[in-house]
Amino acid sequence: MAKSKKTGVLLVNLGTPDSPKTKDVRKYLREFLMDERVIDIPSLPRFLLVNGIIAPFRSPKSAKEYQKVWTDEGSPLLIHGLATEKLLQEKLGKDFIVSLGMRYQSPSIRTALDKFKDQGIDKLIVVPLYPQYASATTGSSVQKVYEEVNKWQIIPTMNVVNQFLEHPSFINAWIDVAKPYLEEDTYHHYVFSYHGLPERQIKKGSCANYCQLSEKCCSTYHSKNQYCYRAQCFETTRLLTTALGIKEEDYTVCFQSRLGKDPWIQPYTEDVIHQLVEKGKKKVLAFSPAFVSDCLETTIEVGEEYRDEFLELGGEKWQLVDSLNSNESWIQCLQDIVLENC
Repeated sequence: MAKSKKTGVLLVNLGTPDSPKTKDVRKYLREFLMDERVIDIPSLPRFLLVNGIIAPFRSPKSAKEYQKVWTDEGSPLLIHGLATEKLLQEKLGKDFIVSLGMRYQSPSIRTALDKFKDQGIDKLIVVPLYPQYASATTGSSVQKVYEEVNKWQIIPTMNVVNQFLEHPSFINAWIDVAKPYLEEDTYHHYVFSYHGLPERQIKKGSCANYCQLSEKCCSTYHSKNQYCYRAQCFETTRLLTTALGIKEEDYTVCFQSRLGKDPWIQPYTEDVIHQLVEKGKKKVLAFSPAFVSDCLETTIEVGEEYRDEFLELGGEKWQLVDSLNSNESWIQCLQDIVLENC
């Protein structure tokens, strides 16, 4: 009797330190920032910058921030990731094997892939958990997967899901999460804050030099800018606001987490906060649709730091919408994505 075939489903997220201690945060930052797709400068200057300046000086501050979100079970990103792995496995059933791997630290992509090697899988579906494509996130994760799988004697058929911002189930999952916030209060404005990237990274991946990082070139979404991260963020927002019934004049797209002196994609979230207060917008509902799980960048940066700044400037309420985490609609979205790629 022939053995039933199984499909491996690899979920990949960015990663998290093993603990909120400074030494573990420093270790995480070094691995993360030494990635040539994250800081895309020559290796020697990158080594000196990361190991001589960023990791030593930033890790103590980041460790204090991680301590704010850390639980007895660990990092929220890891907790939600493992819950998603378990729930998706239950939903897909015995013909699938679901495994979570982090691009940096634990559980590693190699460890996650090892789960498949003795199971006789005939297909591998790779789902980087980044809705929008960027070289520093999806590109780096997929590159790492290929590096590991290329060491195997038998390489299975592979399908890679490199973005899913337009997937109807993804939009539906965000609607389910956002509706309670919209029903409990009325807001003067809606902010969609995405993780930022250096402008040079957008231009390096531009199709025929199309991307000019302007409102004009990101105002529509088509074949020439379908892999422009900034254009994808604007398209994500258009889809979400249309589904939620939010008018164009009532929302703003912006970008957070910039690092260094080089220009990053704009507008910056900090600048938008000042502009909203100046315009008399007292109550703001904030979304972070670049993240599927709550983490330091959502809970602390958007949920606390931007809130405090908004209130200090004269705002009255800044409310962050939770990420998808392990919401039932999000698990359904992942199931739909996997089945469509079988």
